[in-house]
Amino acid sequence: MSAAEVPGQPAAGSGGRGSPPGTTPPILTLTLNPTVDICCDVDHLVDIGKTRARVRYVAAGGGGINVARGVARFGGRATAFHTAGQEIGQRLNRLLDEEGVDHLALGIAGETREAFVLFETGSRRSYHIVPHGPRLDDDEGRRCLDLLERAAGAHRYVVASGSLPGGLPDDFYTTVARRVREAGSRLLLDTSGPALREALHEAVFLRRCNRSEAAYLVGRDVRSFDDARAVNEQLLAAGATEIAITTLGELGALCSTGQGHMELHAPPPPGEPLSDAGAGDGMIAAIVTRLAEGDDPVDACALGVATAVASMLTPGTEPFDREVAESLRPAVRITRLGG
Repeated sequence: MSAAEVPGQPAAGSGGRGSPPGTTPPILTLTLNPTVDICCDVDHLVDIGKTRARVRYVAAGGGGINVARGVARFGGRATAFHTAGQEIGQRLNRLLDEEGVDHLALGIAGETREAFVLFETGSRRSYHIVPHGPRLDDDEGRRCLDLLERAAGAHRYVVASGSLPGGLPDDFYTTVARRVREAGSRLLLDTSGPALREALHEAVFLRRCNRSEAAYLVGRDVRSFDDARAVNEQLLAAGATEIAITTLGELGALCSTGQGHMELHAPPPPGEPLSDAGAGDGMIAAIVTRLAEGDDPVDACALGVATAVASMLTPGTEPFDREVAESLRPAVRITRLGG
């Protein structure tokens, strides 16, 4: 049994894209509630009888894992820190090893969840079915924070992405933010619900909200760049972040810093959109990769918008095409928001 299969012991993954000897990837991602994604094609979903499916792929998933995979697609280097429990957790570790993703696994007692992505070929629609996942106890939460703090110190950027598993308090990401800052690293946070609201109490380097998450924060619809500006100004004024990004679906995104607000208008997709399941993770992967390479936030966000568009051209959670993302980058129109 490998160390990754023993609750409480971290283990490094192996693989063809591992870090060269003596180097450390500049990016660490955190996935507290990962999945094994089982992605299938069906002709038509039926409500009576059996729907025959063809398995398209099986892959490790969850916000931070998807971000680490996206970083690698852009030629960057990242380590994915994640939980893994029981048989599905072992499968998660094997999938990451086979894919060549650098990873650190924290063993937990509960069973890692499986998610199902169905692509209906007749309607060209995707359905993403995601269970809640395991519950972590207080000791598992403490060990996660301790291991994260030790790992964060060797990385310039930490990306915390995805939902909190049951058992962890809503303010867990607040503690994550504090530990990452104390380790001398910069945190990019992408989460939702009560965890998003509670995390406002601790400053981070960058926060991304989609329009539904932004609406949850401010209690009203967020549909335009002006709406997004109100959200970002609230985040900046509260000292909750240095960089605020609110995404607006097909419109694009607003990137705000202490120097102002920049509209990033998304280009039309060069094909039929199939799923938005991986758009946010692809966007964050592009942003953190470019930040690690020294780009300014607006330029990094522009590639992020292009990558989100590219991500919508693949079914389910299938990764984006890097060449498509980079070809769309020049078509992202950037303007300063007036007023």
